[in-house]
Amino acid sequence: MIGLEDRQALALGIHIAHGTGARLHLACAIAGIDLRTLQRWKASDGLVAGDGRPLVVRATPAHALSPAERAAVLSAANEPRFADVPPARIVPALADEGIYLASESTFSRVLRAHGQNVHRGRAKAPRAARPPTTHLACAPREVWCWDMTYLPANVLGRWFYLYLILDLYSRKIIGWEVHDSDDSDHATHLVRRTALAEGIAALKTKPVLHGDNGATLKATTVLAMLKWLGVKPSYSRPRVSDDNAFSEALFRTAKYRPEFPTKGSPTSTPPAPGPQASCIGTTSITTTAASATSVPPLATTVVISPSWLLVTPCTSKPAIAIQRAGQATRATGLTSKSSRSIPSATPLSPHTSGASIPSL
Repeated sequence: MIGLEDRQALALGIHIAHGTGARLHLACAIAGIDLRTLQRWKASDGLVAGDGRPLVVRATPAHALSPAERAAVLSAANEPRFADVPPARIVPALADEGIYLASESTFSRVLRAHGQNVHRGRAKAPRAARPPTTHLACAPREVWCWDMTYLPANVLGRWFYLYLILDLYSRKIIGWEVHDSDDSDHATHLVRRTALAEGIAALKTKPVLHGDNGATLKATTVLAMLKWLGVKPSYSRPRVSDDNAFSEALFRTAKYRPEFPTKGSPTSTPPAPGPQASCIGTTSITTTAASATSVPPLATTVVISPSWLLVTPCTSKPAIAIQRAGQATRATGLTSKSSRSIPSATPLSPHTSGASIPSL
């Protein structure tokens, strides 16, 4: 649709070109209109009044809905049984009862005219997604990450569950427990014990605990404990499948070691579940525990052999558990070349800032 000013400018240019000897249909083609369009403009005063189509009063179609019929459509759509149902389900439901008021498109037009075509029912209106928060670890006890992994057992279909909390900056394992069941109470106990061991209560700024979207790590009891401790929970974004890469990388490294019991050890039968469940460690996981102080961290490699059976209370620290495991091994004579602890005091270069975890 060409406006009045553009029509007059095109007609003037074509008239000047035609007056200088140009063919009229060629001049119209260069202007981008047809010769019949120019002739229609001149015949119907189109160069004076412009296009009258937007201002024309059109007659109401004979098959249009009357005000009473539109009210009946709106009343049917607002019935309690159809309050949260789209027109694509309202029309078939009424047809099953032998009632036909209007088509689906007519229902949609009537509802749209009254502002009822969007978010029918209890659905919330969409809101703009905020950008994900990035937590940057520039010092120890600022950002923690935790995860849970499966450990093999000797019984088919039964597993041990390793809960582990890692300091993102120093890569220090600050808390871990092994249980025979997947329960949020174990995660709650580990968070509380780790917070007490790290002295979180004396910190002015509490750390951020980052984890994946697992149900165990997002349970109500875990969130209540984190709120009581003052630790801010952080979870990976739904679009990211591997956002807790630090803990998972440690698990992957441990499970690829040759001494890891892929089929479970003979002494790794899970005990019967009960209120006195103990921490059962049957993994040959190799970890690097770095110091969380300002001095350069020392690498200490600890190997837990498949033949070791740790039956220690959950409140014991990892070092005590490993020590008791060594005593149990020496008492039973189950020693091997791969099951001996290998301490090392080789200094590592201090970690620099820049390790970050994106979160919701």
